[in-house]
Amino acid sequence: MSAPELRPAALAVAPTLAAILAASAGVLLLASGATPSEPTRFAILLAFAPSALIEISHFVSSIIGLVLVLLAFGLRARLDAAWWASLVMLAAGAVLAIFKGLNWEETATLTAFFVAILPFHEAFPRKAALSRMEITPGWLLSAAAAIGGAAFLGWWMFNHVEYADRSWMRIMGDREAARAIRSSIAAAVVLMGIGVWRLIATPATPPVVDDTDPDFDRVRAILAKAEAAEPASNLALLGDKRFLFSASGESFLMFGVRRRSWIALGPPIGRHDERMELFWRFRELADAHAARAGFYALGPEDLPDTVDLGLAIQKTGESAIVPLESFSLAGRRREVLRRNWRKAGEGGAAFEVLPAGAAMTVMAELRVISDAWLAHHAGGEKSFSMGGFDPRYVAEFPVALVRSEGRIVAFATLWTTAHKASFSMDLMRYSDEAPKNIMDYLFVELLQWGKAEGYTAFEFGMAPLAGLDDRPLAPIMSRVGRLLYERGEGIYNFQGVRRYKDKYDPVWQPRYIAAPRRWAIPFLLADIGLLSSGGMSGLTKRPRPSSAGRPS
Repeated sequence: MSAPELRPAALAVAPTLAAILAASAGVLLLASGATPSEPTRFAILLAFAPSALIEISHFVSSIIGLVLVLLAFGLRARLDAAWWASLVMLAAGAVLAIFKGLNWEETATLTAFFVAILPFHEAFPRKAALSRMEITPGWLLSAAAAIGGAAFLGWWMFNHVEYADRSWMRIMGDREAARAIRSSIAAAVVLMGIGVWRLIATPATPPVVDDTDPDFDRVRAILAKAEAAEPASNLALLGDKRFLFSASGESFLMFGVRRRSWIALGPPIGRHDERMELFWRFRELADAHAARAGFYALGPEDLPDTVDLGLAIQKTGESAIVPLESFSLAGRRREVLRRNWRKAGEGGAAFEVLPAGAAMTVMAELRVISDAWLAHHAGGEKSFSMGGFDPRYVAEFPVALVRSEGRIVAFATLWTTAHKASFSMDLMRYSDEAPKNIMDYLFVELLQWGKAEGYTAFEFGMAPLAGLDDRPLAPIMSRVGRLLYERGEGIYNFQGVRRYKDKYDPVWQPRYIAAPRRWAIPFLLADIGLLSSGGMSGLTKRPRPSSAGRPS
C-alpha cells in the first residue's frame, strides 16, 4: 500500500496516538523532575551552566509535564489549539531536558514524539481556544494521579539509593532532593490553580430558553434559514429547551436536563460545517458537570459523527418518510385509503391550511377540540420530544384545519423546513363530532398540500422499537426492545402504529440514541420518557372512557 492510501487511516488514529504520546511525555517530565540526576552528567553540566538555569529547567519542566497531561485530552478531542500547544510544550521540554542534567535520552524521546505528531495537523480540525476547553473532574484526577505517582517515585528513589541511610529531614536540606521536591510541589500548585479556575470558569448549565428570552429570537432566525434541519427541529420553539449556540451564532444544539442526564434532541441545527463542533462542545460541557450525555433521535447520516465522538449507539425504532413525488391514490393498494378519503369529503369535510400566526383567530375553537381529545388519551400534554397545546406554540406554525358543516372538527400543526426538503405534523387532534376515518382524510390532504407547496417528502414520525433484531448475538437492549414491541400492546400500540403508517408506503429509516457508555442508555431512555411526559404524574394519568361515536 502506498503512503497516500495509508494516510486516511493514519489521520483516523492520529488524535488517539497523539494523546497517548502527550500523556506519556507529561508523565516522563514529571517523573524526571521528581527523581535525582545522574551524578557524572550533573557534574559536567555544572561546569558550563549556571545553577539558576538548572533550577529553572527543573521547575519549568515539571509544569510542562502537567500541561502535556492535560493537553492529551484536548488532542483526543481533535482540538487544533491542543495540537499547536503540544508541539510547543514538547519542543520546550526537549530543550530543558539538556539543562536539567544532560538528559539526552529524554530530549531524544520528546523530539521523537514531536516528529510523530507534527505531520498530522489536519487530524485536529476543531477550531476552539484552549481557554474554552472544559476541564473535567476526570482530567484533574488523571493529572493528580500522575503528579502523585511521580512524587512517590522520587521519594522511593531518594530513600533507596545514596540517601537510604539518611533521615528525611537531612534529605530536605540536600539541594538535589529539594530541587525534586520543588518541582513536584510546583506541579501540584499549578494543578490546584487549574482546579480552582475550573470551579470559577466552567460555564453554568445553560438555562431553559422560552419566548420571553432574547435568545428565542435567535432560535427562530436560525430555523428560518437553516441548511441542516429536519421537521422535528421545530421543537426548539416549544419553550422547554436549553441551547448551545455556535461561535458564529448561526447554529444551535437543543437539549433537556433531568437530574444527571443531559439529552440532546436531534443533531445540531443550522450550518453543516458547525455540526461537529457543537457535538463536541455538548459532550464536553456535560462531562464538565459530571452529567450523563445522550444524543437522541439521530438518523443514519449522524452515525459517522457519533463514531468520531466515541459514542455507543442503540437503535430505538424507525421513522416513516413518504416521498411526495411518487405518492398517488391510484391503484388497488390504495383502495381503502382512497375510499376513506372520498367518504369524508362527500360527508362534508373541507380542508384548509392557515399560515403561521393566523391560528390565533380560531384558538378558542382549537382549545375546545384539544381538551376533548386529551380527555380520551393517557398521559396528558407532552413536552421535550413532542409538542403540546400552548396557544403561543401553536401560532408559531401553519395549522391545517378540517371543517364539517362550517365547524372545525380537527386540526394539525405543521412543522416546515427552510429548504423544503420535508415537512411533518406535530399536534393532530379531533373532536368527538369528527367524521369517521378523519385521520386518513387529513393525511391525504396534507400529502397533496405538501406536494403542491414544493416539499419533497412528508415525515410520519417514529414507530418506536420497530426494526429491532431478536437474534442470539444481538445487543441485549435490542432483544428486550423486540420483545416489548411484540408483546407490549397493553403499554403502547407499537405494532398498530407501524401498520397504520405502512398504508402510505413510506421509506423506513432507523433512529438511534448515542451515549459515551452503553450502560447509560437505559437510564437516558427512562429520563427521555419522563421529560416528554412531564414526570411520573404524566405517565400515570389515565384517559377518560371514550364516548360513543368517537372516530377510530
